[in-house]
Amino acid sequence: MQAVVLVGGLGTRLRPLTHTTPKQMLPVANRPMIERVLEHLAEHGVTRAVLALAYRPDAFRDAYPSGHCAGIELHYAVEPEPRDTAGAIRFAALDAGIDERFLVLNGDVLTDLDIGELVATHERAGAEGTLALHRVEDPSAFGVVPTDPDGRVTAFIEKPPRDAAPTDLINAGTYVLEPSVLDRIASDVPVNVERVTFPAMVADGTLFAMDGDVYWIDAGTPATFLTANLDLLNGRRGRVEPGVHPDAQVDGAVVESVVGAGVHVAEGAIVSGSVLFHGAHIGPGALVRDAIIGAGAHVGAGALVDDGTVVGDAVVIPDDAQLSGVRIPEEG
Repeated sequence: MQAVVLVGGLGTRLRPLTHTTPKQMLPVANRPMIERVLEHLAEHGVTRAVLALAYRPDAFRDAYPSGHCAGIELHYAVEPEPRDTAGAIRFAALDAGIDERFLVLNGDVLTDLDIGELVATHERAGAEGTLALHRVEDPSAFGVVPTDPDGRVTAFIEKPPRDAAPTDLINAGTYVLEPSVLDRIASDVPVNVERVTFPAMVADGTLFAMDGDVYWIDAGTPATFLTANLDLLNGRRGRVEPGVHPDAQVDGAVVESVVGAGVHVAEGAIVSGSVLFHGAHIGPGALVRDAIIGAGAHVGAGALVDDGTVVGDAVVIPDDAQLSGVRIPEEG
């Protein structure tokens, strides 16, 4: 089976980290997010993935010039203009010559979903499309998907008010689709899959869903990006990965974080619950807590950086500065 991976977004929720780097190329425990997504596909027998590209496509091509990653053959489908989610799926699938059942997934979602079971559910139902679902505490930021006892989707409600949501099961961003779905998507205008294509399939009774009930995270915000990194250190995903890259230098500091290659953490610094991108420098006595420090950024001696602060690439934070819950540089 082939997969279309949606990686064309601007990553605005993760700015300033995404000013020059697509979010799927940002490191999760010192490996690009896209590699972890593709590795999961390979574990479930996917052999070819179509990257639906728009924003900075060369970042992917340059990273994988052989056209392979995690044992998967890559096809690069670069949209000539924005076509929204359904339009991106249609363009990428046709560009890659897909004419049989295929997978679609959001490239900023990390999950342990059993893709084989999702495909089997799709086959048993005789569905045109089948969605993976995930249960959340607050569904108001997602597409909410109620189903009947047979798993047939009865509505597709995009981002309802929390007190009006009919279920806490949301669209988890992984789909099995028949090629007939492509015929539903107009070629000449942008089309949104959640607001247009899926509701049309609901009306025809051809859209089904499966509750994944597994690890799942949308790593597209600073808070969830941090969580996705730290979950690989604390064993929440069933395995523990080393946080400090072997090429990092830690001099008598306390570090409980993800630390990239070439990072220097000076003596007396404390770094907890954070992610330091490659080449960052943390000065002596600095405290970095629950923060993301971009590539090549410098946090001065005695500085405090905490509470979800995001520091962009190559930014210099002065000695003794205090930053809490901000983004540097700021938007605007």
